[in-house]
Amino acid sequence: MYYSTKYQSPIGTITLACDGNNLVGLWIDGQKYHGGTIPEAMTENADIPIFDTAKRWLDKYFAGGKPGISELSLAPVGGEFRQMIWGILCEIPYGEVITYGSIAKKMAAKMNRESMSSQAVGGAVGHNPISIIIPCHRVVGSSGSLTGYAGGIGVKVKLLELEGVDMSRLFAPKKGTAL
Repeated sequence: MYYSTKYQSPIGTITLACDGNNLVGLWIDGQKYHGGTIPEAMTENADIPIFDTAKRWLDKYFAGGKPGISELSLAPVGGEFRQMIWGILCEIPYGEVITYGSIAKKMAAKMNRESMSSQAVGGAVGHNPISIIIPCHRVVGSSGSLTGYAGGIGVKVKLLELEGVDMSRLFAPKKGTAL
């Protein structure tokens, strides 16, 4: 059984989802793939300890703190490839960015391959079911493009600015499907 609750944040209403013990989802209202990894209907129930822990984590994050991912019990729903990508996302330090190409190189090494498609990586990053906490907003294009955030480019910019990322070499794409 899956449960959900709402959290009011500076970037809008956030839906949190859990399996009773672990956080399985965090989506900004209006985000692509909202709830897409949860295999059944969620029951609204704010009185679950993992939700209290997640809300404290988010309060600290939005106040400019640097809460650790290890403070939360996470169980994102997804296949092995996506799980591996999400694991790499969890390693991106607060206030830093990484490119899709760099993640592809890390994945190729983990899978003993010569190369890995940046597009495959982008698909897994885009379907991250625990936004913000698993920091997919820290992934940018090789040219500095802020493309590819399911919560929208404006939200991605706000999150990166909150973390103190040097935005001088980053830019929003003028056109594309990730806007």
